[in-house]
Amino acid sequence: MRVLQVIPAVAPRYGGPSQAIFEMCRALASRGLEVLIATTDVDGRARLPVPTGSRIEYRGVPTIFFRGLGERFNYSPSLGRWLDDNGAGFAIVHIHAVFSHPCIAAARACRKHNIPYIVRPLGSLDPWSMQQKAVRKRLMWQMATGRMLREAASIHYTTDEERRLAETSLGLDHGVVIPLGVDIEAIQATVEANFRERHPALGERPYILALSRIHPKKHIELLIDIFLDLTKRPELSQWRLVIAGEGGSSYLARLRALAEGRDTIIFAGWIEGSMKASAIQQASLFASPSRQENFGIAAAEALACGVPVVVSEHVNLASGIARANAGWVTSLERADFSRVLGEAMMSDEERRRRGRAGKLFVEENLSWEHAARELERLYSAVIANTGASARSYLM
Repeated sequence: MRVLQVIPAVAPRYGGPSQAIFEMCRALASRGLEVLIATTDVDGRARLPVPTGSRIEYRGVPTIFFRGLGERFNYSPSLGRWLDDNGAGFAIVHIHAVFSHPCIAAARACRKHNIPYIVRPLGSLDPWSMQQKAVRKRLMWQMATGRMLREAASIHYTTDEERRLAETSLGLDHGVVIPLGVDIEAIQATVEANFRERHPALGERPYILALSRIHPKKHIELLIDIFLDLTKRPELSQWRLVIAGEGGSSYLARLRALAEGRDTIIFAGWIEGSMKASAIQQASLFASPSRQENFGIAAAEALACGVPVVVSEHVNLASGIARANAGWVTSLERADFSRVLGEAMMSDEERRRRGRAGKLFVEENLSWEHAARELERLYSAVIANTGASARSYLM
């Protein structure tokens, strides 16, 4: 089965989707599927140092890059032409994202060649997301996006909550929920890197890890404010907060100003590979006060390492975390978030108990092996009959 995966951009700065697409493709390939990623070289205002227009191995996956213009719309005429010329060579196309030129071009090429396609919206159909730059999105919906979604063989959501929010607000009715996976073996592996050695100010103190793309929707200012307030208590004064990730310079500068240069808050910058694994494994608590989070890959990785999490109710993985009692779920009301975070910081035994539950939750529900198996099943149903067979999968 030849499967084309289309995603607007894969630079690490774009967070979870850029990580998940490669892990997904490697898992699919392990099941014998032939996968190819088509994407652009956009990396913020820069470009990834990759050749364009020819197939290469990138992060262990066959990938073809095209020149992209503009960080938001990722306009790529060369990718559009390639899709028109080559779309017929694939059994199915899996489109990742919605409000972007590569996605619209891929759907158009699929319709031209009568190739079934699936859309994974990456949380962009959430009512909160739809309210951001609402005029532009309404215009795109009328011009192309609405048709792209209505004529998709299926819409791939990664949590029940993502599906509920999108279908309730937009009247869509042909979605399927297949969670993303976690590279459990890699994130749990013993690594040579030592995050505490890189940041000696941590010593052996417990720390909260906030690991994400640094973006205003992550609401990290709330975490900083509450952390500084909680650590005024003598019994919590030994705690540290580690903020890891990259993002917009103005927002990052604002966060640094809120931290007031205090040595209790460490800005670790971008971390990956074994250093990222070490940072997660050594954390005592993971926190995500996001206003909107489609899945929560970093939270799932923390759970895989037995690190309990404190997440807002707007992290779509929150309901699974709550059911598994693998952490704490809170509103973004300051008093509520402060109470919950303080409770998590106070109890060593409760953190250990919820950490064990989180590890079990990930191993049973969020492996890439499971995700790839379900995706292959969906692909096969769609290819066999984009109507009845696909819908029978959804049931």
